[in-house]
Amino acid sequence: MDTLLPAELVDAARKVIDANRAAGRRVAVAESCTGGLVSAALTEIPGSSDVFEGGFVTYSYSAKTELLRVSSDVLETFGAVSIAVAWTMAQNALNKTGADVAVAITGIAGPDGGSDKKPVGTVVFARAEKGADPEKIVANSRKLDNNGRGGVRLQAALVALELLMPESAAPPEAP
Repeated sequence: MDTLLPAELVDAARKVIDANRAAGRRVAVAESCTGGLVSAALTEIPGSSDVFEGGFVTYSYSAKTELLRVSSDVLETFGAVSIAVAWTMAQNALNKTGADVAVAITGIAGPDGGSDKKPVGTVVFARAEKGADPEKIVANSRKLDNNGRGGVRLQAALVALELLMPESAAPPEAP
């Protein structure tokens, strides 16, 4: 297949599209640090429009508040790379698109922007599902290998795609 994306990313996206098509599920994504990489991978697959409902790239605080209704108080209190923000992004991507499942990704890809508490490679994932109790937060923070900005973004996209699989029970545990 003619693509600019890494083969492992396209292969993972193909599995997500095929599995969700078989399950009759539509998916959505809300991306920050991945900058649309998950959406790009999903749309690399011919015929993905019957599974992929849509995506939001909300890189700035204002995009998060305006497009996905993340409270500015939550952003100021916890920061963009937090479970509270990721969960809100996932829940509102689900609500705005009408998909069956939505995954959100927010993190610090580097090379700058990290801190002692949130070093480069810190990424938070959240998943919201139609019909699930919205009070039950399905989210987790992970410290991905800091092998450069591109490497962190690729790892984050691969984790997000895994979370879109129908049999995915929960975000991966923090190491």
